Amino acid sequence: MKKNEKFFKYFKEYQWSDIFAMIRNNRSDPRICYDDFKNKLVVISGATSGIGYHTARKYASHGANLLCINRNIEKSEALCREIESEFDVKCDFKIADLSVLKDINRVAEELASLNTPIDVLIHNAGIYLTKRELTVDGLEKVFVVHHLSSFIINHHLQEKLKSQEKARIIMVSSEGHRFAAWGLRLDDLNWGKRRYSGLKSYGSAKLAQLLSMTVFVEHFKNTGVTINSMHPGAVKTETGQENGPVYRWFKRNFFDKSLKSPEISAEALYYLGVSKEIDSVSGKFFNLTTEEIPAPPALDKKVAYELWEKNLEFAGLKK
Repeated sequence: MKKNEKFFKYFKEYQWSDIFAMIRNNRSDPRICYDDFKNKLVVISGATSGIGYHTARKYASHGANLLCINRNIEKSEALCREIESEFDVKCDFKIADLSVLKDINRVAEELASLNTPIDVLIHNAGIYLTKRELTVDGLEKVFVVHHLSSFIINHHLQEKLKSQEKARIIMVSSEGHRFAAWGLRLDDLNWGKRRYSGLKSYGSAKLAQLLSMTVFVEHFKNTGVTINSMHPGAVKTETGQENGPVYRWFKRNFFDKSLKSPEISAEALYYLGVSKEIDSVSGKFFNLTTEEIPAPPALDKKVAYELWEKNLEFAGLKK
């Protein structure tokens, strides 16, 4: 679809009521789930800081065992020591750089070969860049970390999760998908043909994540496996530390001062992973724990299937 065609198609689909709902939901607190989750296995990416760290502690405090996917071995060891000593649960980790296809495929295969059921899988790892960076595989880094890594892991785990007959996948998405207001540029997912923008790159990656979710919903239909996405709220995290000193100074002295604790995100992720109220809910976008209608480009199934083929090609999974 040409750029002008997409503009007019999506423009007609935008509703002011959806925008007002988003603004209203941004002020809401997450629902709380008090149920325990003893002896269940929760897999979390990016668990050594921010949202992932507090989410790991939240699940562990309710008795869940953890398997964390992180980049740093020292921080991973420290996290597991803390979790195991404080909550008397099992905590293990796998080291992988989720911007590198070799690492992503390896850790995905290792997860798929686990004998233990994965009860909840949380894709949390993230990155924010103000300048375009390509990975060792020649792909735009933000797109890979936020979207392609979760796609590859989900793809590898399909048969395992289906065989369990019960599992929940949660992708930490963002209201930032609305930055890609007129949809994806499937001909330029690497941002080589246009001026790079940190916000637009981030928004495109989050939009891609939502689009792929709609296809996974169909793959998991009637299997007991659900997949949902959520906006974690305006919370303070370490995302963006890869950028230059000017950006880090502004983030520390301006942005961070207005942000909330990522503990609210952890509460929401626990509710979405455990609460019986959404036991069979799949394919939805939540603002914390409030269901919300995403932007029109995120609901375009034609583009979702076109992106799916691109994902398989990028990941080397296309037969």
